Amino acid sequence: MPLETPVHVANELARRGYNADPEAVTLLASTADPGRALERTLETVPDDAVKLTAAHVKEVVDTRSRSNASSDRAGSNAPGSTDPTPVEDPPVSTGNPATESEDAGDAAPVETKGVDGADTAGSDSSAGAGTTRGGRAPADPAQQSVSVEGDISSTGTGEYSDFVAVFRDRYEKLSKQLRGRVNHRPSDAIESMPGNSEAAMVGMVSDIRSTASGHWLVELEDTNGTFPCLVMKDRDIAELVEELLLDEVIAVDGTLADDGGILFVDSLYFPEIPRTYEPSTADREVEAALISDVHVGSQEFEADAWHRFTDWLHTADADRVEYLLIAGDMVEGVGVYPGQDEELDIVDLYEQYERFNEYLKEVPGDMEIIMIPGNHDAVRLAEPQPAFDEELRDIMSAHDARISGNPSTATVEGVDVLMYHGVSLDEVIAELPDEKATYDEPHKPMYQLLKKRHVAPQFGGQTRLAPEEKDHLVMETVPDIFHSGHVHKLGYGKYHNVLTINSGCWQAQTDFQERMNIDPDVAYAPIVSLDTLDLRIHDFE
Repeated sequence: MPLETPVHVANELARRGYNADPEAVTLLASTADPGRALERTLETVPDDAVKLTAAHVKEVVDTRSRSNASSDRAGSNAPGSTDPTPVEDPPVSTGNPATESEDAGDAAPVETKGVDGADTAGSDSSAGAGTTRGGRAPADPAQQSVSVEGDISSTGTGEYSDFVAVFRDRYEKLSKQLRGRVNHRPSDAIESMPGNSEAAMVGMVSDIRSTASGHWLVELEDTNGTFPCLVMKDRDIAELVEELLLDEVIAVDGTLADDGGILFVDSLYFPEIPRTYEPSTADREVEAALISDVHVGSQEFEADAWHRFTDWLHTADADRVEYLLIAGDMVEGVGVYPGQDEELDIVDLYEQYERFNEYLKEVPGDMEIIMIPGNHDAVRLAEPQPAFDEELRDIMSAHDARISGNPSTATVEGVDVLMYHGVSLDEVIAELPDEKATYDEPHKPMYQLLKKRHVAPQFGGQTRLAPEEKDHLVMETVPDIFHSGHVHKLGYGKYHNVLTINSGCWQAQTDFQERMNIDPDVAYAPIVSLDTLDLRIHDFE
């Protein structure tokens, strides 16, 4: 393969398991035929050597023939040859942690521009950026650690029994998280208790309605039956009713009416993230880039911004970025919304994935890539979504990316990252008051999903849910990072110490989005330090 830049030489050495001195890389890149020079050098390197030095190169390679060309390429005329420090930019997201949550207390992440003046002609533009920044130091594969859980093989048949099974599994999983907070009784046992008794119940919300007096009547269902619970409008907990969605699991306690036929609620509990939760962190200084909604195939895909992003990944500023997590919608798809065919740059679905794979090749070869599908991708729409089939996996072969279902949990250097594309955010935003969930602050509806410990709690609404033998959408364990997309808006913050990120998109506003009043946040790359969970936002627009 051609090795015309120090970046490409360093990546090829890393692929073969070698670290290298910067001088050695520069010497190889300055030869007339870097590929042949690299092969000749490696033939003479001792078997036990793991680091290539300048001395190894000088023993076998005549570096004089291209030394002048090398100095010219590294000079001031190269793209991005200005001060390599990213330019700090004013905040662009409404996701200011100081106002997001009562316990979000961390300062807002630094937001920076990408590589100033970087060439955007295509994947070869990484040469200029890499050279002027001193080049990306290759990652050590021996230190990298990643595993992914979430890919499923569909077992549902659509029979009534499947619906019963998935709801029963949801109830059992979430009720376990609530039973320690209340002295709960089954619904039929509460029915037999005398009036004015104290009682508590764990149940699934089957109905919410207001009474003629303005109070809230919430009907809860468990495996034994249903029971009505009344939340008085003048109680502090009344505002919590505004956060309820049908089919989520909660707990209540209170006092039965005189006739025992209704429970007057004193307290209401969600499964929640414990306030004392302490996230796991990596044992070394390493970073991950979290992006979503690339939408290759759309006329509005921001290819130049993508090139600036991948150029930057080849620079020294991105030395520690060893992981790329993509939360769905790799391509624009076909037939997803009315009139979409008029906004396509690539009309064939498989050609869209082929082009996406070409863009993926621009990412440094030593980076681990994890991908899940979204609602524009060529998998079933109903969640949980299985991973891409073998044909699409073969097309998206760049870097041997790890491909899983939606949602999935990627454990990266000991840090659990819950990746969920985010279709249910539309429903949460539609159902809850603006102060609880809006498109402009997409991290807030994500907080609601964390509180409910379920990524798509409401069945039968806008989100298509598949009946399986188990409910794969429950958050059985607490993630350290919650990463989502779908709504094309950037937002971030911490909810009970869980770093929550909605990463925006790489698609400018389409005519359809304009009609839907969607103003996307385009070409932002949240970068997370896995050892500290600090966040910086790079702007490549």
